[in-house]
Amino acid sequence: MIVVAVALGGILGAEARYGLGLLMPHGPGGWPWATLLINITGCLLIGVLMVVITELVEPHRLVRPFLGVGVLGGYTTFSSYTVEVLAQADAGRLGAAAAYFVLTPLVALLACATGAAATRLVARWVDR
Repeated sequence: MIVVAVALGGILGAEARYGLGLLMPHGPGGWPWATLLINITGCLLIGVLMVVITELVEPHRLVRPFLGVGVLGGYTTFSSYTVEVLAQADAGRLGAAAAYFVLTPLVALLACATGAAATRLVARWVDR
């Protein structure tokens, strides 16, 4: 059942990523706004999800594999980020490639921490 939950969640996450990519296309060597947005929002949601399911509720055993590994794992795309860094470098945009290479993991980590912290803050506020 865990594999099924991950697979079904992955389908949903990958379809959402694909749709956002269609809405925000970029040419070869162009700045990949869609991938950056996907990775930032996905990491923010991972931060929220992990606090909710590990600190605030006791979810069904398939919630974490479905949402965390499946949906958000299928939605985020650090493999595309790597390919896009190389595409920018190949297009001669070395500054942009270096900026994207450094910016993405830093902002993604910050987004995850922000999602977790904001969720804890809201949970404390609601408990008042």
